[in-house]
Amino acid sequence: MSLKDQLKEDMKAAMKAREEGKTALSVIRMVNSAIKNTEINDKVELDDNGILGILAKEMKTRQDSLVEFEKAGREDLISHVKEEMAVLQKYLPAQMSEDEIRTVVKEAIAACGDAVNMGNVMKHVMPKTKGRADGKVVNNIVKELLG
Repeated sequence: MSLKDQLKEDMKAAMKAREEGKTALSVIRMVNSAIKNTEINDKVELDDNGILGILAKEMKTRQDSLVEFEKAGREDLISHVKEEMAVLQKYLPAQMSEDEIRTVVKEAIAACGDAVNMGNVMKHVMPKTKGRADGKVVNNIVKELLG
C-alpha cells in the first residue's frame, strides 16, 4: 500500500474515532493538504519518496517548534506538538543511527574519488538518507570526516 493510500485509510479511521482521533485527523489532513499543494504547484504526481520528503519537512517543523515551546515553558503546546510528532512518526521510516550515517558518508567519500568536497559528498549522501536522518547531523558528520 502506498503512503498516499495509507494516509487516506488512516484519515477514515480517525474520522470514525471522533474525539480519540482528533489530533491524528488534524495532522493527516494537514499532510494531505501539503501533498496536494505540492502536486498542484509542481504539476507532478508525488510518489512515496516525495511524500516522505513532505512528512520529514513537517516533522522538522514540529521539532523546531518543540524547542521554542520548551524554551518558553509552554507545557500545553509541548504536549500537543509531541502528539502530532507521534502521528507523523508512524509514516516515517526508522531513523538512521549515527554509525549508519557515518558508513554512508564514508562510502560517498570513496565514490567521489578525486573530486572530494562537501558538495559532491552531500549529493551522494542525501538521497540515501532522505527522511531517515536529520540533514544537520549528516552535514556535521560529513564536515568531521572531511576534516
